[in-house]
Amino acid sequence: MLDPVLLRSFVAVARTLSFTRAADRLAVRQSTVSQHVRKLEAEVGRTLLARDTHTVALTPDGEAMLEFATTILDTGERALAHFRGARVRGRLRFGVSEDLVLTRLPTILAGFRRRHPEVDLELTVGLSETLEAELDRGELDLLFAKRSPGRTGGTPVWHDRFVWVAAPGYRPDDDAIPLVSYPPPSLSRAAAIAALEAAGRPWRMACTSGSLSGLRAAALAGLGVVAHAETLLPSGLAPVSGLPRLGEFDFTLQTGRRSLTAPAEALAGAILDSAGTLRTP
Repeated sequence: MLDPVLLRSFVAVARTLSFTRAADRLAVRQSTVSQHVRKLEAEVGRTLLARDTHTVALTPDGEAMLEFATTILDTGERALAHFRGARVRGRLRFGVSEDLVLTRLPTILAGFRRRHPEVDLELTVGLSETLEAELDRGELDLLFAKRSPGRTGGTPVWHDRFVWVAAPGYRPDDDAIPLVSYPPPSLSRAAAIAALEAAGRPWRMACTSGSLSGLRAAALAGLGVVAHAETLLPSGLAPVSGLPRLGEFDFTLQTGRRSLTAPAEALAGAILDSAGTLRTP
């Protein structure tokens, strides 16, 4: 039987990709977290984390263990919540930007559903600025998206930047740069156009799509280049050099003007705990 204490330390490291941050989150010493992880690795006879003096990464066995550990800990927490009567109930209107739904967000939502089965989730996927307007109108309770320039508030989940990506082997030439982009309002579209115009590079809108799947398909077909979050690159696309540098931004959790509901607080906590595994380097 795997010790939940060891599993909790491992999950904290796996989600933060840092022994220091994991120790802070668990309110224990870093040496204690390291000891727990080593003991867990010894029990299963596998290396779960690849670490050196600068980085921590999950091994394939670590990826598998994270799924098992999350399930075991979730089951224990649901059992305690059931007998203590601390159930989270209600409706949660959750907005998420298009480029986040194809990462590990489905895994987080699955864990949230297991832990809080009595929450009715209404999921809205769209462009960040469109979702921000819905949040301001009171149509969403929680928003996980890129934060628009000049907008304040919200809880940063991680800092990111836009980069150019296209089909492998794509090389920009001296003609007008063909852009593949979301329709307006789109932060990546605005960043791409602003960067090209500031550099005096001609451009044309080669393809517009409201979905990330559409952008990926168009780029893979060679229709043009996409400005996209560096940590969430669509599979099959590769970075493009020789184009102007793009801007930086934050992925944030934003809440409406009303007080945070229990379902929204629970999901926000799950996302912050899993920030390290949401990104796909």
